[in-house]
Amino acid sequence: MTSPAGEQRKPKLLAVTACPTGIAHTYMAAEKLAQAAEALGVGMKVETQGSIGAENVLSDNDVREADGIIIAADKDVDRSRFAGKRVLAVGVAEGIRHPERLIERVRTAPVQGGDGDGHGGGGAAGRGEHADGAASGGKERSLAYKALMNGVSYMIPFVVVGGLLIAISLALGGHATPEGLVIPKDSFWMDVNNIGVIGFKLMVPVLSGYIAYAIGDRPALVPGMIGGWIANDGSLYHSEAGAGFIGAIVTGFLAGYLVLWIKKVRVPRFVQPIMPIIVIPIVATTALGLFFVYVIGQPISWVFEHLTSWLGGMTGTSAILLGAILGLMIAFDMGGPVNKTAFLFGAGLIATGNQTVMGMCAAAIPVMPLGQGLATLLRRKLYTEQERETGMASLFMGMFGISEGAIPFAAARPAQVIPANMLGGAVAGALAGLAGVTDAVPHGGPIVAALGAVGGVPMFFLAVAAGTVVTALTTNALIDIRERRNRGGGGALVPASAPAAAPTPAVAAVPAVAARPAVATVPAVAAVPAVAADAPGAGHVAAPVAEPALVGAGAAGAAGVPVRTGGGSGSGAGEVLSGYLTARTVKVRLDAGDKDAAIREMAGLLAGTGKVADPEALVRAAFAREGQGTTGLGEQIAIPHAKTDAVTAPVVGFARSPEGVEWGSLDGTKARLIFMIAVPEAAAGDEHLRILALLSRKLMDADFRERLLGASDEDGILRLLGEIR
Repeated sequence: MTSPAGEQRKPKLLAVTACPTGIAHTYMAAEKLAQAAEALGVGMKVETQGSIGAENVLSDNDVREADGIIIAADKDVDRSRFAGKRVLAVGVAEGIRHPERLIERVRTAPVQGGDGDGHGGGGAAGRGEHADGAASGGKERSLAYKALMNGVSYMIPFVVVGGLLIAISLALGGHATPEGLVIPKDSFWMDVNNIGVIGFKLMVPVLSGYIAYAIGDRPALVPGMIGGWIANDGSLYHSEAGAGFIGAIVTGFLAGYLVLWIKKVRVPRFVQPIMPIIVIPIVATTALGLFFVYVIGQPISWVFEHLTSWLGGMTGTSAILLGAILGLMIAFDMGGPVNKTAFLFGAGLIATGNQTVMGMCAAAIPVMPLGQGLATLLRRKLYTEQERETGMASLFMGMFGISEGAIPFAAARPAQVIPANMLGGAVAGALAGLAGVTDAVPHGGPIVAALGAVGGVPMFFLAVAAGTVVTALTTNALIDIRERRNRGGGGALVPASAPAAAPTPAVAAVPAVAARPAVATVPAVAAVPAVAADAPGAGHVAAPVAEPALVGAGAAGAAGVPVRTGGGSGSGAGEVLSGYLTARTVKVRLDAGDKDAAIREMAGLLAGTGKVADPEALVRAAFAREGQGTTGLGEQIAIPHAKTDAVTAPVVGFARSPEGVEWGSLDGTKARLIFMIAVPEAAAGDEHLRILALLSRKLMDADFRERLLGASDEDGILRLLGEIR
């Protein structure tokens, strides 16, 4: 294309980069694409969609003038604004590894439709390359897992709002009757309850719909939601209980992949514009709905009927065994067909005068939400902030016998949560059966005991408490096992070298680091030798010097953790990254030879500032972040980071590894330049994300990396890092 003056116009491309955590890979891909475009003589503007929000946002004019758009993302990105433009969608790893190739390929990429179909980098157009990039990354989340998490994240508000409204209405307006907890009709609290019920009815379709949406994009949303509604409404396939959230997960995946398959069908050009808004949703919804009603629904109805008959034959057997079986069933699918079978079986026997079976069910019903809520309180660091907030709501719902409060946890971690729920439910049911607990109303949870419907109240509460504790402890144990497996096993904190003076007994030590031979003396603790990082035979005990030690006081010192001494530039010189990185948090030579040891050693480096209250907790948080996906960014860089209350203020450390540390980086290189960022949970804003963005951008400069690798000492490193703005 030529300009009015007859000169060849410089091609103009746009790009959008984003990754699931919204941090380093987002900015690395942006820098790589911009550098490649400049080298190829192509104009480029890159929008980054990170956790701190969208930056350098593309305007309508930018899009209008663009010759093509590259989306390098592992999360959903709205593509409707790129209608009529050539769009190439790939994983974020491709943007980092092969930016030149992407710039060449976008010139022949397909034109984006006007409906916004294929709205994410993880959409159908880019999944093949994303999968390839993810494989090289080692621990990238699979498409199925991301889709499941997408559904869960949209479902949680419906669970919380609906559950809390129902609980409040029952608490303030409900009365125990033979028919259960009843709220008077036409009362204010009945209206509140009805609003909550609507939230509960919507949560299952929303889960299904947004699983489908993450897989098949916008055309999959309607079939996913309608399929989820059908799954949850057993009356459509002659079942007294729907398939619940498990059925919704099935319909979500079926809808998403069905839409992907339909998209591959070749149709005449005049039909293409209506495919995503009319043809695909109608065909997919009809096919999925009929498939569930006639193929999946009938077995569910059959299971419901035969489970009821089987339970009826067990009423004369051991009360402990029957209680355990009912507890297992109640806890399995939280409102699904198995749960409803047990509940309706117990409720039906109340009219015959047998209230003990309902007593077993009533004790098991609150165990799942109470147990999951307790689990988030016992091991907060295993859960995200959203999960901890959901845990508090789950505790409240459990008090009112709303078992659905545990569904978000079960949907997110089914392999860990469902077995734990079932074990806790079995314990509660068995104890209630052993003690002969009775329940005169078809409802469960502490609320029925408070309203006087339960016989044997002390044993009822004991059964509930025991089941809750078992559920919480088992859940956390299984999650912890999974996290350890994900990170390849990371044991207790141990020193990278073996100092002569042992730390305080029963306290694990974080390795000491120093730029020159020194000894740090910590109050109330014997002298702790430091490791000389640049001396021959590093790892041996260094000789003491008279120079005052710069030691972080407080918890690190009191615990006997070997910490970094002063030296080099001292504490007053060379503060970079807003003062978070100083001479005390720079190490010229890292001793560790593997990732786990490197993280421990970096934690020891940060502990020397006095800003680390619990070094072991910091290491656990860093390991947990690695479990979500490698922080090895490629180009010989790794930036492990953690947001944790183990630190009292933001702090950044840097170390170089001469041989490099295997970090699972996207490009397969070993990490030689290692930064560690730690900020407290309560840190204002997203300070760690800002630091990561600054580091990621600057470290894409090859000349800067070479100078950083070649800096001879601590002062030289600090001067170079001072260039980061």
